[in-house]
Amino acid sequence: MEFWVLAGVPATSFIVALSGALMPGPLLTVTVGEAARRGFWAGPLIIVGHALLELALVLLLLAGVGAWLHQPAILGLVGVLGAGMLGWMGLALMRASKHSRLEFDPQAHSGLHPVMAGVLLSLANPYWLLWWLTIGLGYVMFAGKYGLPGVALFYVGHILADFVWYSLVSGAVAQGRRFLSDRLYQGFLACCGFFLVGFGGYFGFQGVKFLLG
Repeated sequence: MEFWVLAGVPATSFIVALSGALMPGPLLTVTVGEAARRGFWAGPLIIVGHALLELALVLLLLAGVGAWLHQPAILGLVGVLGAGMLGWMGLALMRASKHSRLEFDPQAHSGLHPVMAGVLLSLANPYWLLWWLTIGLGYVMFAGKYGLPGVALFYVGHILADFVWYSLVSGAVAQGRRFLSDRLYQGFLACCGFFLVGFGGYFGFQGVKFLLG
């Protein structure tokens, strides 16, 4: 049983992170511009900066998930807040799936080294911090029950999603290709939205169980 739970940590972490990565935002916009200027490696390098920042945050969360965080009331509150965030993200993705298009602007670049751009653009996004204080914290606390291997599996699954998506985008831009039709992109968004709503329900159920003791 524990094996399947551990196997599910990177799998669900990957899908949740991919759901966020798919949505257009500053990081995607700058990735396109930098890939047009620098070539394929701009995308992976931007995610290296993003990944280093997130690794630092995971370590900070680990340092803080001491005895006081493992009280039922704290676990329950994080679970309920994380569920709300997942549900909100899922519904937003489902709404976006009706009209979203991937619009690439090759002129949008940061003027920074790609690694530094990955760090600063992540820090400048308020939703990034909100995600980590709710969903990310809940994941770290859950995965932490299995020690460092559990947290490492969560982190690898999470950051792998960013590397896969942004490398795909960067490679397509560097080759001058449009690699994803609007209909297929909208289908990805809808599927991710349904998954997030369902996973949010699980998150919330676990949180309520902790609160009811």
